[in-house]
Amino acid sequence: MTFISLQENLKQGLAIVSRIVSKNINLPILNNILFKVNKSNIELIATNLEIGITHQVRGKIDSEGEFTVDSKIITDYINLLPGDKVECEQDGSEIKIKCQNYKTKINIQDASDFPLIPKVNKDSFYSVPIDDLRSALSEVIFAVANNETRLELSGVLWLFTGDSLILVGTDSYRLAEKKIKIKSNYESPINKVIVPARTLQELIRVLSSFKDDEQLENAGEIKICLSDNQILFIFGSTELVSRLINGGYPDYQQIIPLNYKTRALINKNELMRAIKASAIFSKAGVNDVALDFKSETGKITISSASSQVGESSVELNSEIEGDNNEIIINYRYFLDGLNNISSDIIRLDLVNSGTPCVLRPEKTDDYLYIVMPIRQ
Repeated sequence: MTFISLQENLKQGLAIVSRIVSKNINLPILNNILFKVNKSNIELIATNLEIGITHQVRGKIDSEGEFTVDSKIITDYINLLPGDKVECEQDGSEIKIKCQNYKTKINIQDASDFPLIPKVNKDSFYSVPIDDLRSALSEVIFAVANNETRLELSGVLWLFTGDSLILVGTDSYRLAEKKIKIKSNYESPINKVIVPARTLQELIRVLSSFKDDEQLENAGEIKICLSDNQILFIFGSTELVSRLINGGYPDYQQIIPLNYKTRALINKNELMRAIKASAIFSKAGVNDVALDFKSETGKITISSASSQVGESSVELNSEIEGDNNEIIINYRYFLDGLNNISSDIIRLDLVNSGTPCVLRPEKTDDYLYIVMPIRQ
């Protein structure tokens, strides 16, 4: 097996696939990257048994073959080569690599020991602009639970409903929901799956690893294919497949208040500054900050107090309709939500001090963020 490819193409391909390789004592072959070279493609493949990733590299192929090689060694070496043509030739249990005045031989292993990447039918798919999906994922993934005590909360819920996709992340203390437009050629386009957060973090990383936007524009859209227990993402010359999380996602819509007693429109940056100032004086481990709404004066007072540190109070102007109201929230969770709303003015809806408060952009309903109150 022999092929020639540019160093920059190999470098990028290895960067894309090598990150999911993890040291595995029980199955050492998972430390490797699989090279599959056929008449039309040079494929780089890696897996950790939960996620599999395949990336096609451009090059000139003289003869076909396949082998696996230690991910760290091949990646470190290719990264150090000059930006020129790289010639690779398999010779028994070694791969010979030449680039200008650089020559090396690296031990390889038989490809037959490498785990199979699950196959997902590509005929039916959803498609969505890459930038839309990347932005939407970043707006919900931060709210996902960090531990796997409740496995279903360690992933993001994907609700496919005809021409739209709803993404939901929650850890039971806060919740983020984002809606985006999609296209589908499924006969029955309604589906519901839970995708592990680790998979989506990897997807965001890979999408961000392309050198420039032109490479993503060539792909234009990302295709999403589903099977009973796998999800496949196809974009450009890269495919990422992952297992799904089995289990029932909580009926999160039950906790979204249908009505409100107090609604406030307020400048996001001013609110964030006031929250951060009061947060300095919140109780350690509680992270409590109080919001007090006075509709007759159009003022929101953000305050906190600690017997060990002191106290803080900030009064902000706001457009308030409805009743006077108040709520105590975890400032860390609250700031996370504000950071993911792009609008300069945010809409805050509140029923009472014992129900969640809802944050939205001022003029759109494609994103909402919910924070559970701290009960005194």
